[in-house]
Amino acid sequence: MKNLKTNPELSEKDPKLSKEDLAKRREEITEFYKDNIPHLEVQADYEMLLAAIEKARAERMQAQMYMAQQYAAQKEGDQPSTPEAEEFKAAMADAMNPS
Repeated sequence: MKNLKTNPELSEKDPKLSKEDLAKRREEITEFYKDNIPHLEVQADYEMLLAAIEKARAERMQAQMYMAQQYAAQKEGDQPSTPEAEEFKAAMADAMNPS
């Protein structure tokens, strides 16, 4: 592994902190993170809701595409007679002619 050389300019500007200064700095950093946790939780909730909405939209679009393909095949008459196809035809008939 290579030895990493430090930049002399940074070393000169880098102050030497006492134990008390380090402890104070740690407390400040900890407090900063604790203050930001509520905001991050709200953001996480927001992102989860967006993901759920996008998933629902994708599922709806997929269902619409499937229905359009099935309807087009039904119109052309080349749809195979399967239980799923018959169920789809019945559902389409019910949707078109509600009783």
